[in-house]
Amino acid sequence: HVQLVESGGGSVQAGGSLRLSCASSHFTGNMFCVGWFRQAPGRPREGVAAIDSDGVTAYGDSVNGRFTISRDNERPTMYLQMNNLTPEDTAIYYCAFAPGLTLWRGFLGADDHKFWGRGTQVTVS
Repeated sequence: HVQLVESGGGSVQAGGSLRLSCASSHFTGNMFCVGWFRQAPGRPREGVAAIDSDGVTAYGDSVNGRFTISRDNERPTMYLQMNNLTPEDTAIYYCAFAPGLTLWRGFLGADDHKFWGRGTQVTVS
């Protein structure tokens, strides 16, 4: 059973920062990808950022330059540092895991990820 544990969501004023975390004992091995997706009410799920087992990263256009995805291999945990937040960033943020895939062809779609966390709410006012 693959479990993804997310944390770090909350409420912040526009211009502020938050850091999300996603932990799983399965973030090991030679080939995998971890992505962050978000979904706001009435809007489709959107890919935010991703990192793979080689350390390659990818970002959605709406967050590029403001968000940074990183990993701590010792824990192992993935982080999403979100800076200069705007109300348009308000959404539920989900961590997703795609074993056996990497980012060599670019950002993976939501359907490529087999395992998902429960989500954490981010609210920017």
